[in-house]
Formats: sequence, C-alpha cells, structure tokens
Amino acid sequence: MKPETAGGHMLLLLLLLLATVLTRTQAHPVPRATRLPVEAKDCNIAQFKSLSPQELQAFRKAKDAIEEGLLPKDVRRASRLLPRDGNLQQLQVQERQKALQAEVALTLKVLGNMTDPALVTILGQPLHTLSHIHSQLQTCTEPQPTAEPTPQSRLLSRWLHRLQEAQNKETPGCLKAYVTLNLFRLLTRDLKCVASGDQCA
Repeated sequence: MKPETAGGHMLLLLLLLLATVLTRTQAHPVPRATRLPVEAKDCNIAQFKSLSPQELQAFRKAKDAIEEGLLPKDVRRASRLLPRDGNLQQLQVQERQKALQAEVALTLKVLGNMTDPALVTILGQPLHTLSHIHSQLQTCTEPQPTAEPTPQSRLLSRWLHRLQEAQNKETPGCLKAYVTLNLFRLLTRDLKCVASGDQCA
C-alpha cells in the first residue's frame, strides 16, 4: 500500500470516528417553555335567560317573607321609584347590562344588610344567585384595554342617577320595599332581556 493511500484511509477513519462521537454527545436542544395564554374572562350572561324553578322558588319564599314586614307608606313611596315597563329595551345592548348591573348591585346591598335571623336564613340561596349574576355582569361590562370609552346615553344616565339618588335620599324601609317590589321584574323580565342580547326588542 502506498504511504499516501494509507494516510488517506487513516484520515477518513478519523473523520468518521469524530462524526460518530459528535453525534452521540450532541446535546439535544432544550425545548422552550410554552407560555400558556392567560385565561380570558368570558361574558356568559346568556346562561341567565331563565333561572331554575328551584332558584325562583327560593326568591319567591324570600319575597313573601320580606313583604310581611313592609310598611304601606314605604310600599307607596317605592312604587314611584320603579322603572317604567319597556325602559330597559330602549337602551343599547351594552347599556342594558350596565343598568341591570346597577339594579342587581342595589338589590344585593339592601338584601345583604338585613339582620333578621329568619330572613338571613331564607336569603342565603337568593343572595348566592344574585352574586353570581352580578359577577357575570361585571365581566360583561368591563371595558377592554384597547376599546375607546363610549359616552353614556341620556336614558342610561337617568337610570343610574335614579338609583344613586334613591340610595342617597330614601329610607332603608323604602329601599327594602323597592328591591322587593322590583325583584321578579329584575329576575324574569330584565335579566332575560339582557341575557337575550340583540334578540330582546
């Protein structure tokens, strides 16, 4: 064998051996950590198109119990504060959610402040349901970071002002009568309208 031929074979063997060693010892690429998307808050108000019979029964029981302690003068005063039929439908879809959110917030506040032990027990389930509804409405009305703020309509401004003024000026007895008289309108008519979105006309 010629020296140059033997040298060529040796060089080839060395290159093959080096390639084998590098292949076996090559570190596998470390996979990049996958960033999981932040869980988005979903607006799922459509689930409240109708409450279950059990939930409505719990509200009926609470309403009947509260009404037993209402004074006639408070009932008369509260009747004048109730929104007119059809007012909610006149609002834009997003504004309906804000109006209902304010109504639910007032209802939660008044019912949650009741201290009669018998009523506290009866109000457990209704307050839980109202809290869930209010939480969903908050999610639905939460402004998007990139969205430009939209001015309130005059009708929505009057609606919110009416509720705020009632809290500032009316007696606890009147507010109790108001949320009690308005309870089933809120739960069956207004909530269904908001949950129906564009289909509520």
